[in-house]
Amino acid sequence: MLRPTVILRSCTDYDSQRIRRLIREGLDTLDLRPRGRTLVKPNVVASGPEFPNAYTRPEFMEGVLLALKDRGKRIRELAVGERCGITMPTRYAFRHAGYYPMAQRVGGVKLFHFDELSQVEIPLSHPERLRPGLFVPEPVAKADFFVNCPKFKAHPWTTVTFSMKNYIGIQDDRHRLLDHDHALNRKVADLQYVLQPRFIAIDAIVAGEGRMLTPLPFDLGLVIMGNNQVAVDSVCSRLIGLDPMEIEHIRLAHERGFGPTDLGEIDILGDVGIEEASERAAGFRTGLIRVEDYFKGTKIRAYSGPPPGDEDYCWGGCPGALEEAVEILRVMDQGADEKMPPLHIVFGRYEGEIPAGPDEWVVFIGDCASYEGRIGQRQAHILNIYRDRLTRHSIAARHDDVAVKMVRTMRSTKRLRSDRHIRVKGCPVSVAEQLLILAAAAGIPNPYLAPSRAIPFASAYLSWRAHSALRRLRGEPYNKRGIAERGAAKTELNGR
Repeated sequence: MLRPTVILRSCTDYDSQRIRRLIREGLDTLDLRPRGRTLVKPNVVASGPEFPNAYTRPEFMEGVLLALKDRGKRIRELAVGERCGITMPTRYAFRHAGYYPMAQRVGGVKLFHFDELSQVEIPLSHPERLRPGLFVPEPVAKADFFVNCPKFKAHPWTTVTFSMKNYIGIQDDRHRLLDHDHALNRKVADLQYVLQPRFIAIDAIVAGEGRMLTPLPFDLGLVIMGNNQVAVDSVCSRLIGLDPMEIEHIRLAHERGFGPTDLGEIDILGDVGIEEASERAAGFRTGLIRVEDYFKGTKIRAYSGPPPGDEDYCWGGCPGALEEAVEILRVMDQGADEKMPPLHIVFGRYEGEIPAGPDEWVVFIGDCASYEGRIGQRQAHILNIYRDRLTRHSIAARHDDVAVKMVRTMRSTKRLRSDRHIRVKGCPVSVAEQLLILAAAAGIPNPYLAPSRAIPFASAYLSWRAHSALRRLRGEPYNKRGIAERGAAKTELNGR
């Protein structure tokens, strides 16, 4: 087996045939031939006109899939699988990303919507694990040749989202939201035990800077390939001037033996050297900004106290979700900032003052939010209702779909108009729910039901619910343990 290897290739536009050639050459250099159940995991966290730089582009995926077919003569099943974010049905994200016509052009490609499939438990045994096991969609547990195709992006919770962070999308909402709090980086490290990709290909042609869902376009002009996730993510971090050992999930994966962070231990190949690639990436902005600082100069005032445990800030949970939510709202309504009334939003155990006026809303976000003090002329008692993560068992994990969140938000904002302060429960409170709260505060119609989105959203939502109901009618349990041992064994086969 080759040493951990990263290949940097120049590619300045989304020409699927050029991408096909570059990927084929990368597979050849790494001596890789797809076989059996070959599963490709892109990043389609969100897509469409509001999210043009958030996802792995279909032209990139087309080139990757064609190259895999070129190299793999023993592929039994070629598939693309994903679970998108912000509680949207994956069908909606695939449609707006252009993945359905892309799969037809390639031919012989299955599209797996991970939110419609049975989930398989993969047991964990390493001492640092957050919980005894993780649930992933059945195609992930059964994959023989796994390919990771993320988007090169910044992230408000984990600094960056390259290869390893893309693993959050191998879980459905009810499981991905478990530990999506101040332990998020540790969760990403735990997900590495499920399986390791044989091949990584990052869409870094137009990268996304500053944010995760609504990133700003950054012309990087690269296709980045490799055979080791820690090595790939370490090189990507170095390109934007970051020490990978200071990015928690990369450091944890390295310390657990998944790969090197030292460039001296990584073979870096390709037609772009590390210095030239770093020059191309100069000025790339990441998204790690505390919520108080993020909203300075706006009508939103944010306050944060420490979450449960030893951390002083919840980098992986509700505060970052609020930052993403407000940026989505700004994209959907350019007048959002002007329409927003003065709004006070509180996270964690906050012990300072909340200088809210008599008609201003105060929203306490998350189960761990707590506060004892005055809000205007009234005394407020907000108690911490956080439950330890080990009391929230994966097998019984549940989530509320976006329709439920719409109804709940309507009730919450109705109470706000009379009570002036409320708590929104959850750990974490999702981007979708915080987006709905912000829209209600600003008097902006429900963004999910805007005229341009309502029909495709309703179609994708009903299709998702129908497929989920059909699975239950066939007697297929949502959480399965039948092939857990096979999934765990693949951890060993993939380098652990």
